[in-house]
Amino acid sequence: MTAATGERHGQGPRQEQEQGHRPGRRHGRGRLRRTLLATLLTAAVVLPLSAATRPEIPAPSPAALPARLTPAGLATAYQANRENAAAAARMAAADGDLSRAAADHALASPSRHLLRFDARGDGQVTEVFGDLAHATRVAVLVPGSDTTLDTYARFHTAAESLYRRLTRETHGTHGTRATHETHARRRTRIAVVAWLGYRTPATVSTAVLTPGRAGQAAPHLREFLRELRTLTAPGPATVALLCHSYGTVVCARAAPALTGLGVADIALVGSPGTGADSAAALHTSARVWAARGADDWIAEVPHVRAGLFGTTVGFGTDPVSPAFGARVFAAGPGGHSDYFTPGSASLANLARIVLGETTEVTRA
Repeated sequence: MTAATGERHGQGPRQEQEQGHRPGRRHGRGRLRRTLLATLLTAAVVLPLSAATRPEIPAPSPAALPARLTPAGLATAYQANRENAAAAARMAAADGDLSRAAADHALASPSRHLLRFDARGDGQVTEVFGDLAHATRVAVLVPGSDTTLDTYARFHTAAESLYRRLTRETHGTHGTRATHETHARRRTRIAVVAWLGYRTPATVSTAVLTPGRAGQAAPHLREFLRELRTLTAPGPATVALLCHSYGTVVCARAAPALTGLGVADIALVGSPGTGADSAAALHTSARVWAARGADDWIAEVPHVRAGLFGTTVGFGTDPVSPAFGARVFAAGPGGHSDYFTPGSASLANLARIVLGETTEVTRA
């Protein structure tokens, strides 16, 4: 816990300052980091390389869609994927998996805009918020570990929260006199895409310690961003890639091949590291941002990278450290799952990044 959470009411500023500088506390943090590192390395060597999975859930094959979607075909794709989600819900219910059936059923709602949907295995879904066909700016969210169809609701909530914030920013009024800034905002058309286009690792698994899943996911993310260029009718939209937790490793792997795909900004939040030593090593022309909430446990993950038996374990330099060289922005007092919480500093800054208002982003 931090002092900002108010658990230290009985201590004065000087006492807190003195305790914050005690050698014992520093040594305690060092021991914790060494313990975490030992645990990480032990897990990578001792635990099996693939965790046990739940029994396969019966599911239909994905809906048949044109190989190349166009803005005019989006409504048809949304409808086909909703129907596929409804079929998946029926099959899961018949198999007795009521949790998956409920998740699929929610995605089959007429209000959902599913660009892609695949209920097989852990499941994958790409969902659109807003009018993608006419968007001039698009935020693409890339999730971290433990994001599956069964847990998708929380990822949906994060994307929806960002979309609502952006909608308020672009359609709201600021006083009685319209300014150049408000006119510019109103000309901006926003869409948000929740991209669960890869098999995420489990938080408690060896896969979350290595870049393997990220390496598999990166080509799919690049291909989606390439497709996105053809789905906005006014012309290719400006894209902000917002990456959370293990998703930051995915984005880092994809970054060198994003040139020409309209990605202006890459934001890394709650990152364990990216596998790169610096923002420059991502080899991208996009602005690279990073943030970490004050109560995010990811801060205690050792930022190391080591080769073990042909496998790379860990992700190296902390993206919010000066050594990495990203544009570090304020994320407030939140924890690992709080970056898209309504009213938070992190959500406000992410919205500014998406809107291209980079000078308005508050720095950490």
